[in-house]
Amino acid sequence: MVFLDNVINRLAKINLLLARAGRSVAWILVAAMVLTILLQVFCRYVLNNALPWPEEVARALMIWMLALVAGEAYRQGSFVAIDLLHDVLPYRLSSLLKFILLVIATLVLYQLFTMGIEFFQRGFRTRAASFHLSRAWIYLAMPVCFGSMLLVNIELVLSSLKMLISPTPSAEANT
Repeated sequence: MVFLDNVINRLAKINLLLARAGRSVAWILVAAMVLTILLQVFCRYVLNNALPWPEEVARALMIWMLALVAGEAYRQGSFVAIDLLHDVLPYRLSSLLKFILLVIATLVLYQLFTMGIEFFQRGFRTRAASFHLSRAWIYLAMPVCFGSMLLVNIELVLSSLKMLISPTPSAEANT
């Protein structure tokens, strides 16, 4: 159990560090996205001369912002979840169900991560339509997103496994 606790604690520290870094960059990306959109509004409606690139840049910034905070949102349980069944089942059965669902999520996230890497590699063949940048750098957001979510999911799987093998329900099991 000590080994499992050490692994969970190390993963938690890594995930916390990634979450902090992601938040720090994400708010800058949101600000840049807003400024880009405001620039386009100004150019289009005040100068009557729309720029060709702001929509695509704003979309890329939004994609990256989401990719950088998705792992933290997943770790905090901020995604939509249906937990009615989880709440009515006995502790052991509920813990087992949670563990099975997290293992399935691990497999799905791993598959999405590998697909994201392949998509990133194929992105070097094309360029963004309105500015000179390989689409690969925009597509890199997918493996970053799914990789951070996979790390969080591994932490959650191990925590769930710990709850399964612990003899009594802990305070963590009720959260």
